[in-house]
Amino acid sequence: MNGEIALLMFAAVFVVLLAGYPVAFSLAGTALAFAFAGDWFGLFDFAFLQALPNRLYGIMVNQTLVAVPLFVFMGVMLERSRVAEELLETMTALFGRLRGGLGISVTLVGMLLAASTGIVGATVVTMGLLALPTMLRRGYDARIATGTICASGTLGQIIPPSIILVLLGDVLSAAYQQAQLDQGIFSPKTVSVGDLFAGALIPGLMLVALYLAWLLILAWRRPESMPPLEADQSRPTGLLPLLHALLPPLLLILAVLGSILGGLATPTEAASVGAVGAMLLAAGRRRFNLAILREVARSTMEVSSMVFLILIGASVFSLVFRGFGGDVLVEDLLTALPGGVFASMLVVMLVMFLLGFVLDFIEITFVVVPIVGPILLAMGLDPVWLGIMIAINLQTSFLTPPFGFALFYLRGVAPQSVTTGDIYRGVAPFIVIQLLMLGLLAAWPTLATWLPSRIYTG
Repeated sequence: MNGEIALLMFAAVFVVLLAGYPVAFSLAGTALAFAFAGDWFGLFDFAFLQALPNRLYGIMVNQTLVAVPLFVFMGVMLERSRVAEELLETMTALFGRLRGGLGISVTLVGMLLAASTGIVGATVVTMGLLALPTMLRRGYDARIATGTICASGTLGQIIPPSIILVLLGDVLSAAYQQAQLDQGIFSPKTVSVGDLFAGALIPGLMLVALYLAWLLILAWRRPESMPPLEADQSRPTGLLPLLHALLPPLLLILAVLGSILGGLATPTEAASVGAVGAMLLAAGRRRFNLAILREVARSTMEVSSMVFLILIGASVFSLVFRGFGGDVLVEDLLTALPGGVFASMLVVMLVMFLLGFVLDFIEITFVVVPIVGPILLAMGLDPVWLGIMIAINLQTSFLTPPFGFALFYLRGVAPQSVTTGDIYRGVAPFIVIQLLMLGLLAAWPTLATWLPSRIYTG
């Protein structure tokens, strides 16, 4: 009976969210309401909530999570220093005279922004404001333009260093240790954020390559939909402007990611290097002053507060969920499925995909992964592979009509001439590419596990 109450509580959260209440308060408020009601009817033991102070203290002293505000600061500072605008101008000058060159430029800039900021919404909105009017003005099909921007904007989900991978790495680490303890392994192995960064590198770059291949095929098959820029529309560029635009952000990315993968710094230490580097980059472009610093600090505080408040709400929710026996019910449901590990993984991926329509990655990471993660990992799945599968799966969900978050972000900044139908049809081929990437990763897990094993075990 209690397990069914836990599922009812899950459904109640969705009702509250659809009513428009903030996510963090919806999670904690619904959980506490069910806890008090359960205690009243003798169905819930309040002793479960005694673990809450320890959980909150654990959040406060978690060194890995300190990387979140630092990476947010780095991303916002780069956004304010107009790095994206300069990168797009330079890439357009390089590739613009090729047929489909502007689409290629947008994809490459999206990749670099993903590696610089790791914030999906910010990347989609920035590219929508900068690139979409240019692409439409130069004769690009609205569907191709919007699809390219949405797809390249969501690369921040998978290309490191990513805030999302930091959060997922922390949650998966706890889930992996819990799975081993449940199996009687009292010297558990660990998985780190650096493992996930290394594991995401090859699939992320493969995804970019597949995007570019599709754009080249489109340029060949439908040349009228992706015209090259005329000579007077693409300003000439030389080595110096190219280096000025590309070298500083590339060096910053290499410093952050290279220090993590090389074992020279933890993600938190590397994030601090990124934050300082972003300030130096902005200062070098003469776009750094006290007013900008104050604005960036305020934005960082708002985003970080949202993340940690959701984490606190999710902690309350997961405790009550376990108190009602929800974790046992989920484990029984998954282990009883015909088809074993494959069926369990398929069901979890499908549920997460559907949840991605109504919940952001942060909520899914903090609420769903702690429930299903230990169960799947106890079945023998590799934690790095599982993390990358979850990241790409949710990236696909954020692109899928009619509820994909990336579509809403772009719709908010797109001109009236671009219809919602254009956006929906534009992302369809990229959704197929995402599903293809998921299939490749499912068939060859070594795409995600090879690089971490080479880096960290030699």
